[in-house]
Amino acid sequence: MKLKLSILLILGWAPLTMALPIHNPVPGGVAVLDIGEAGSATYNERPVMIAKHATGNVAVVGIPLSAESGQHRLALETGAISFEVKGKEYEIQRLTIQNKRKVNPYAQDMDRIVKERTEMDTVFDSYTDVNDIDLTFDVPTEGIMSSSFGLRRILNDQPRSPHSGMDIAAPEGTRIIAPAAGIVAATGDYFFNGNTVMIDHGQGLITMYCHLSRIDVEVGMKVRTGDLLGTVGKTGRVTGAHLHWGVSLNDARVDPALFLTKESL
Repeated sequence: MKLKLSILLILGWAPLTMALPIHNPVPGGVAVLDIGEAGSATYNERPVMIAKHATGNVAVVGIPLSAESGQHRLALETGAISFEVKGKEYEIQRLTIQNKRKVNPYAQDMDRIVKERTEMDTVFDSYTDVNDIDLTFDVPTEGIMSSSFGLRRILNDQPRSPHSGMDIAAPEGTRIIAPAAGIVAATGDYFFNGNTVMIDHGQGLITMYCHLSRIDVEVGMKVRTGDLLGTVGKTGRVTGAHLHWGVSLNDARVDPALFLTKESL
């Protein structure tokens, strides 16, 4: 089902005292946890984002899609706290990809795929100390949400990895902007993702923009909210022109909708 972004995900939005993503502790979600005066924390042995709040510090924790429901542990400088991850069942999506090589790559494609995956994983795994991160994003392009986050995908009748981002269908050439400030960490033409841009916003928060027709930034460039990154295209593994927008937090792919405000929809 396609939903216009103006009516996207009416989830009972609540006002926040400062810019924080929505607390939704499910696989592929985000947990916003009060940690008092603690200045650092780790989850699954990875450092997590720390934001200052009126009542003290909070940990902003990305929960991987593979996480099991139940009690999870957040390690602090001294001691630890536990939080509950609730179960979530994502819907199945079946797609037909005309370029069958993008579903079942040839043997000669594998070296390229492995190299590109290593490049992306290096960015996802990075953690840079940045203060005052803007955690409420603008929508990066104008269009219609064609695929939501977390869908269990069946491509050409073959199970594949869950959908790790939000797809926004738009005409080829539509502008794509930075939803928040950051530094361009990677660009490239990747086998599955096509023309791709990755932005490091700091403290393990990475955003990704895939299938572009054109890239207008270079690695190392600083971007501000609203700066042009490129344009919508249909490069890589696609069924048509769209932007795949991904968000990663402490190396966990999470739902981009949790970072959007009512005003940005």
